[in-house]
Amino acid sequence: MSGNGKKRSPLVAERRYPAGNGGKKPGPKKKAAKPAARKAPRRKAAPKPARPKGLLGWILLPFRWILRLVWAFSWRIGLITALIIAGFSFYFAAQMPAITDLVDQRTRGSVTMTDLTGEVFAWRGDQFGGMITTDTISPHLRNAVVATEDKRFYRHLGISPRGIASAIRINLREGRGPLSGHGGSTITQQTAKLLCLGVPYDQNAWESEAAYERDCRRTTLWRKAREAVYALGMEIAYTKDEILTIYLNRSYLGAGSRGFEAAAQRYFGVSANQVNPAQAAMLAGLLTAPSTNAPTRNLERAQNRAALVLGLMEDQGYLTASQADDARANPATLSEQAAQQSGGFFADWVMESGPEFFTRDTTEDVIIRTTLDQDIQKAAEEALLTVFDRDVREGSEAQAAIVVMSADGAVRAMVGGRNISATGAFNRATQALRQTGSAFKPFIYATALDLDMSPYALIEDAPTCWQRRGSPEWCPQNYDRQFKGPVTMIQALAESRNIPAILLSEDVGREYVRNVANGFGLQGDLAAGPALALGVSESTLLNMTSAYAGILNGGSAVEPYGLTDLRIQGDPESLMDAQDAGIRERIIRTDAARQLTWMMTKVVEGEGGTGGRARIDGWQIAGKSGTTNSSRDAWFIGFTGDYVTGVWMGYDDNRPLSGVTGGGLPATIWRETMVHVLDGKQPTPLPMTIPQAPPSTGVLESSGGVIADGAILNLLENIISESDALARQ
Repeated sequence: MSGNGKKRSPLVAERRYPAGNGGKKPGPKKKAAKPAARKAPRRKAAPKPARPKGLLGWILLPFRWILRLVWAFSWRIGLITALIIAGFSFYFAAQMPAITDLVDQRTRGSVTMTDLTGEVFAWRGDQFGGMITTDTISPHLRNAVVATEDKRFYRHLGISPRGIASAIRINLREGRGPLSGHGGSTITQQTAKLLCLGVPYDQNAWESEAAYERDCRRTTLWRKAREAVYALGMEIAYTKDEILTIYLNRSYLGAGSRGFEAAAQRYFGVSANQVNPAQAAMLAGLLTAPSTNAPTRNLERAQNRAALVLGLMEDQGYLTASQADDARANPATLSEQAAQQSGGFFADWVMESGPEFFTRDTTEDVIIRTTLDQDIQKAAEEALLTVFDRDVREGSEAQAAIVVMSADGAVRAMVGGRNISATGAFNRATQALRQTGSAFKPFIYATALDLDMSPYALIEDAPTCWQRRGSPEWCPQNYDRQFKGPVTMIQALAESRNIPAILLSEDVGREYVRNVANGFGLQGDLAAGPALALGVSESTLLNMTSAYAGILNGGSAVEPYGLTDLRIQGDPESLMDAQDAGIRERIIRTDAARQLTWMMTKVVEGEGGTGGRARIDGWQIAGKSGTTNSSRDAWFIGFTGDYVTGVWMGYDDNRPLSGVTGGGLPATIWRETMVHVLDGKQPTPLPMTIPQAPPSTGVLESSGGVIADGAILNLLENIISESDALARQ
């Protein structure tokens, strides 16, 4: 084979044909294609809403559309509302004052009353014991409040939706409106309400503080919304403990107590930092209904409520089982002062009769020292209750009142009705104007004695009539419907005979009798006619008792008083001038008063005297009974050498008493009282003068029927012998 001599590489099939060609000859080589330009991504069309499937889908289509619309609006409105609430909350937070300015914003001050020895016996006004904090009170008290009122207090932001929903459910289930009854309020919300949502009391804008507080407690949807916003503001401005501090100081806990310090002192006589679990539970239990649950009103109810609080404290881990059991086994009781519940009528009278700006309308905390003797007060209260339980039929609505005072007008005890624990109640000793009946007669005899008439002067006790212009003749009767002929003034007074009293009044002159009675304190419109002598005019028991005190002290009028010293709390300086012991001007001569006192001893000690039931062995007692027409009023007023005690009995609606006279149950109540008052004391003689018997000659008869007849020696001998016997005692 021809060739050029150069060697050529042998052909290799693998090189001639690419692998995978199946041995085929490759085709002509193509030019490389240019890369295609990148196309812009196409926007995806919004997915078309799924077409409803079937009949059900078409039915639900409108509702789905409405739900989407509601959601679109609601989240936007919710956002706007949240922003508005946040704005107002921060606004309120910026306005919040320091907590020290909020703990005591009372518009009235307090009045604390002590007896004549300095022992506290009554509280009035709004008591505030001083600021306390969560750090200074007993931990038991703090835990009891949180466990009872808001167990999630330290975890929520001022409002509790769960609590509100639960309260609404309970209210609806119990048949009330959703906002009536349970409020579901947190402690923060309750504090906001106590602060009246930041609106201060303005006496020009509100009829009274009570009206202001009622408005603050109103529950409406708008107020609940404002309360919630204000509560959020408080949560921003204050810490939890600061909010609780305000709550502990501002809460009302019954019996005039504002704040837990005042309540602890009022009920238990201890500070809020000393209360034990049982006492703490009782105080916390008052928050729901302070007046109803107050232990001074119903101790058993307060203890039952405290037992529930102890259970909550145990459930929430604040007390161990043994601590809770011990507290339940030894429930809280009142202090001795709080338990006495005495002197309520007396305290009310002091508040009414004292200076207005330091009692009823005080803005200061005032300490008043009074004339009250708590032993005498207790004796009077027990005497009244004992006689009614023992001698008055069950279910009777009859009432009674007692006043005990010294000869200078210092009131030592006062009972204004059978409900001895009442406060602010109608006081029958000071407010009831009642006809005095024969209890008025001593002032007729006082007038006669002041005119130098003799107690032995004889008065004709015989049927007598008086002509009244424009009316038929008036022919009064004696109580026993009998007439005894000539009787001495001594016998006439002792037996409370009507005809001699009228004749004597007419003889000495009605105007003079009226002046003497007015001078001794029986003010008002005294009867103008002869009936003046029978006590048809009205008076209060307090005024009648003070008038008799004028007889005991020798003829000088007295002004009954119960207040001896008044000071602002913390200020040692007294705000009262020295009082003239109640003694006023002289009304009758001392000798006339002393003779009248001796005559009045015959009412109690003499044969036929109407006050025999008041007799106490070993004691000289002078007094006078009184019974009005149809027995609508029954009185007995008597005195020893130390005390004057007046008793009235009757019905509030002026119904006649059944079988009661002044010498009956009132005299019995008088004796029951004075037996305890005088127990253990040395008998004090009465300041009295035994008059000399008149000479045994001469007869003098006056137009009024008063005669001095020395010829009736047999009658006078009996009187003289009685006088001598009394003088030797």
